[in-house]
Amino acid sequence: MKQFQQLYYTSCEHGLSGFSGFQFNAVSAGVTAETRLAVEALAGYEPPRSLVESDTPESLERCPVNLCYRPYDRAGRSATALCVRYVGRDSARRFGNYFAHALHSEDFPAAGGGMLPIELWNSPVWTRTVSPSTEIPTLAGPAPGPLGVRAVGEFLRGHPHAARLPELLAAVFAALTEHGSVVVVDHSTEQIAHWFAAVSYLLPPSLSRGLSFATYVLRPARSRLHLIGTVPEPPLTFAPDDEAAYTVFDFARGVFPEVPVPALVRLLTRIGVGSVRPVWSWTADYAEGGEETADDWHAPVAAAAASGGIALAAPDVHAVIDWLAGADHLGARRAAVAADIHREHRGLDDARLTALSAAAKAGGDPAVHREIEGKLYGLRMRAYTTAAEDAVEPVPITDPAARERAAALWERLLETEVRTARERTRLLLWAVGTRLPVPPEVMAGETLTLSHALLGTTAPAPGFRHEVAELVHVLPVMRTSLATAVEEALERRAGQEQLFAQFPAELLREGDLVGRPLLLEHHLRARAERDPWNTVPLMFKILTIRGRTSPDEELLRGLWRQPSRTWTHQEAARIAAGLPVSEPVDTVVGEWFDRALSQGIEDEDALTGCLDLCRLLSHPRRFAWLPADAAERVRITLDLEDALRDAREATELFAAFEIQQTGPWAAPRALKRLYLVPALLRLPADVSRFRGRLAELNNRDLDRYLSLVRQGVTGGERIDDILLSHVATVATLPAGARLSQAQEEIVEAIRAHPEGHWHVADLKRLEQAVRPHEAALADHYADGAEARRPGPPRKLWFRGRRTAPAAADPPDTAASGTSASDSSRKKKGR
Repeated sequence: MKQFQQLYYTSCEHGLSGFSGFQFNAVSAGVTAETRLAVEALAGYEPPRSLVESDTPESLERCPVNLCYRPYDRAGRSATALCVRYVGRDSARRFGNYFAHALHSEDFPAAGGGMLPIELWNSPVWTRTVSPSTEIPTLAGPAPGPLGVRAVGEFLRGHPHAARLPELLAAVFAALTEHGSVVVVDHSTEQIAHWFAAVSYLLPPSLSRGLSFATYVLRPARSRLHLIGTVPEPPLTFAPDDEAAYTVFDFARGVFPEVPVPALVRLLTRIGVGSVRPVWSWTADYAEGGEETADDWHAPVAAAAASGGIALAAPDVHAVIDWLAGADHLGARRAAVAADIHREHRGLDDARLTALSAAAKAGGDPAVHREIEGKLYGLRMRAYTTAAEDAVEPVPITDPAARERAAALWERLLETEVRTARERTRLLLWAVGTRLPVPPEVMAGETLTLSHALLGTTAPAPGFRHEVAELVHVLPVMRTSLATAVEEALERRAGQEQLFAQFPAELLREGDLVGRPLLLEHHLRARAERDPWNTVPLMFKILTIRGRTSPDEELLRGLWRQPSRTWTHQEAARIAAGLPVSEPVDTVVGEWFDRALSQGIEDEDALTGCLDLCRLLSHPRRFAWLPADAAERVRITLDLEDALRDAREATELFAAFEIQQTGPWAAPRALKRLYLVPALLRLPADVSRFRGRLAELNNRDLDRYLSLVRQGVTGGERIDDILLSHVATVATLPAGARLSQAQEEIVEAIRAHPEGHWHVADLKRLEQAVRPHEAALADHYADGAEARRPGPPRKLWFRGRRTAPAAADPPDTAASGTSASDSSRKKKGR
């Protein structure tokens, strides 16, 4: 249907009902009952209370006009528009009458010639006069009213709350897609119609035709249209359950809701009512169909706007780029959109440029694709060079043409933009990672420039150190350049050998310095300083470089600086084993061996190291390297070690350790401190000889000796002949022996323990061992043994030392821990 059916609805005497009252006064032919019911539902009108009794033409003109529109499908093809005006009295002179003139079409856009429904505001087509006939003609192409884009623009420029248009449009979008209604309150329906027109022009045309509205409803809570207008009288009231369904913009009082504004709405309102119509026309080329929400429309509208030269904000650009990946329906236009965005927006990040490049390629425009790829490589290169937060690791560039362009850009950046050594390092890493075809001579020159700069770098950050190390690892020419830079630095100024102990010369390896003996020696010296445990093999490498077999004083002092200029026993042993015995050594080598032998020995591990060194140095040819004093120490130390191993009787060891020179010598002192007492107790003791010399031990060794003997006496172990000899030695120590109080107590405990705890046979053996030296003590042990034989108990006595009690009354001794009565009880118990 390309024409409108007309319907008049009012309170009249003549109409379709056949009686007076509210009825259809006249309709066009073919109007269905469904259409009449829909119009009747929309035509109801309540004037504001203050205007109910309007009667004069002037007062009736002040009454709100309701331009109402109701589509019956989402595209607004089948729709009805009606203009309802208050006419005051009916034919019976009663107030409350209104006149509704409705236009209905099953193809509203075609019948209206593409006119938007709101453009029927104040159209000359509307009438409020009853028809003398009940049938009225259909209408083709009604003329629009004065409400157009220019009028709306002037209205917005003059309204104090025009800045609220984005929120209003956002609310209408939500009402169209999420249900609900938007209520607009203003002082007149003329103003309300302008708000509605602004929204209608800014909405997508398809949504605008699907927007139901009424410019005036006295009670908005009774309407379910998308857009509802009303005047400030009476105050708005909604039931509690309805409040969430209505979003109210009160332009009369300046009260507005908080509405989130989508990026599309900001774009549309920025374009403006006066310029948006061509944009919607262009958008048809970019929309896929089926767009509904603001988010659906955002990218197509932004793409259309960009094609027309309209500036986009960042959210618009990002929406277009994200949308392009799936916009297969665009065909070749996809590349055009990518080109528009790329040329107008130069600050895009790596991810978005990548998306644009892919869109250009998918759109079949290789020139645009290459242009964007070039920009992308430049962006990535710069981001990586400056270590930006969004920098990505370089990946190989496979396209030959792209590699050539990236290489040219790389060289340009090196010449014009690189400012620091770190930026140069990262740019070189980028070239390696992307496999750029950089000419070898260019790479050699750049790495040498970088190497000279790095040698002057102090305290680089850990990240920078790691990057330089990586570059040296992945780029062989960097090693060559670094070695050359170090060599040139040493040639310019002597005495800078410490360069190899500093960053980045420390990164060089031995293989990097082949053919540069001086550099290699400095490198090895620096390694020795960083890794002192590896100094000995490094020294031998330096000797090989020099073509010598023996180190000199300068080399030794240069390698052993910290913590002292002394070899450890292990280092000295490795050096002794490594120096050829068939070759003479520098005199200083013997002096260093002397210092190694003279250092203190604190534990058995250190003593073992010293003994190993002495054995090595005892080789006749090595022995000749040593100064006389050192050679004597080696000889005596090994003699003492032999004595400790080969002695057959304990007293022999006292003779071995009587050498006067051993006092200040570390190894003999350590041998005596660590091994003498255990060695004594492993050998049998000649009681008569050994007890006379036992007191010659120093207090520490004597304490240890006595403690070990007591441990053997009281440990419950088998009493062999060796232990028995030492117990007899201690038990028969003369009263004049110089012992401390603690040592005397241990001696008393050793003397007393056997009588009450040893087996009778062992006690008899002890009696026999002590009898030649202490007959009274032997008698005591004999009585003790006799008392423990079967038979009546006997009283025993014990000879105490220094404070012995009277013989007639032998006491219970604390030292023995056993009295005669105790012995008797034990005997009976057994």
